[in-house]
Amino acid sequence: MLTPVGLLVIHQITLPAYSATGIMIMAKQPEEWHYLNPEFDNTPLEEEEDDEIIWVSKSEIKRDAEALKKLGTELVELSAQELERVPLDEKLLASIKLAQKVQREARRRQIQYIGKLLRNVDEEPIRQALDKLKNRHNQQILVLHKLEDLRIRLVEGGNEVIEEVVALYPMADRQQLRTLIRNAKKEKEGNKPPKSFRLLFQYLKDLSESA
Repeated sequence: MLTPVGLLVIHQITLPAYSATGIMIMAKQPEEWHYLNPEFDNTPLEEEEDDEIIWVSKSEIKRDAEALKKLGTELVELSAQELERVPLDEKLLASIKLAQKVQREARRRQIQYIGKLLRNVDEEPIRQALDKLKNRHNQQILVLHKLEDLRIRLVEGGNEVIEEVVALYPMADRQQLRTLIRNAKKEKEGNKPPKSFRLLFQYLKDLSESA
């Protein structure tokens, strides 16, 4: 049993012909042949298009625009040193610096403009650079929290905490630590401004950055 794989369609044209009596009649002759696809949708295979049309909804366009606007806002909030770590072209960088100088409505419009500029660049390297900056910032905050906890323990604890600091930071000066701790305790007991308490934190911070 034969299985049909397609349809063969003959397009015909009408040509004049004459009978034996001399009367003109119309005869049909094949004009061209088209092989139709197996689904029988009457579409010739050679006319099928390979291009795919991707439809994007208005809501998707709006979400993309909002995402770029948010990205622009994050860039505007960076410091000059942080901006140096982000791959930005001159036009985009100049627009960000301008947004940092203006306020309120002018700033909002400038950020919106930055979002439009971001449509024409590869945003992925920018996002990766921002992620690195965020991770670095989070690590710095974590270190500061640890130093704050260490400062409190130094003031409230004993000599064993000083030895812990020296173990962490071998360059630490025991005598300087004891002096700062003693003065911080006196300030607390006398309800005085915590000058030595702040100096103790700064000393620990310097030790951490030098390690």
